[in-house]
Amino acid sequence: MSETSQSPLKGLGAAFGAFALFATHDAIIKALGMEYAVFQIIFFAMLFAFVPMAVVMLADRQVDNFRPHHPWLILGRAAMTVLAMASAFYAFTVLPLAETYALLFATPLLITALSALLLGEKVRLQRWGAVIVGLVGVIVVLRPGVTQISFGHLCALTAAVASSFGSIIVRKIGGEERSAVMILYPMLAAILAMGVMLPFVYKPMDLPDLGMAASVGLLSVIAQGGIIMAYRAAPAAVVAPTQYSQIIWAALFGALFFSERPDMWVAVGAGIIIASGIFIVWREARPAVSNRNPVLRNPNPRYDAGPSPKPKHRRPS
Repeated sequence: MSETSQSPLKGLGAAFGAFALFATHDAIIKALGMEYAVFQIIFFAMLFAFVPMAVVMLADRQVDNFRPHHPWLILGRAAMTVLAMASAFYAFTVLPLAETYALLFATPLLITALSALLLGEKVRLQRWGAVIVGLVGVIVVLRPGVTQISFGHLCALTAAVASSFGSIIVRKIGGEERSAVMILYPMLAAILAMGVMLPFVYKPMDLPDLGMAASVGLLSVIAQGGIIMAYRAAPAAVVAPTQYSQIIWAALFGALFFSERPDMWVAVGAGIIIASGIFIVWREARPAVSNRNPVLRNPNPRYDAGPSPKPKHRRPS
């Protein structure tokens, strides 16, 4: 799609809708986590997501096979996806939704830092400053020494780190691997890994609960389609900040369904992290700064999402 045919309003609408679905997806995970083990939830969610995703991929005539060009890196991305998914699902079940999101929002900051350290991409002083400020926001949320850092907090941070490494792998091989390959293998890895754990944690599910697990998988597929639509309709710099709208839904769902009331420090820390992430997106969107844009080239940092279409960038003149 050419830049002139883009529709920012359409892109924003698709993005806000998609992230609202993702937030609903996460609230359902929290509800299921009160009764079932995380491994069981992931297994059934991915199983129900795999069917429509496989139909979409098989219908793509441009995909002649699913053989990866970089099998070890694809395996590494699959491992990071499974680790991020399991960690995030657990964090959602034991922490307030808004607090979990605040920690997961560190992902773009980590992508920026890792792109410089592992890929040699040039990150200038302003963006390094934003990364540092954002990590201060993480400390504000956690308040070590004042509140007890639980295993759930560590899982949320693990999910952010694993998602960042997965995005770095996509950044490295995205130009050579088909999107179908990068989506298929992590899904299969999640089903297989959780299937191994399932006999040890399985608890029979009532039909309504099984329907909720199915909805987690289906919402993930639909929301991912909305993200793809958004990035095709609007510039990445316009769409990327909409991910932070999830925290509004988290606060609403948390209050309505889980009696959650995040304290002032979580709100302050989340605000710092979000402001830092938006600043990084704004800096990367300026054509005079750099044509290396690690966050905008990894525009969907969701722990359970496949790679989004590559955004179009103008090269510095």
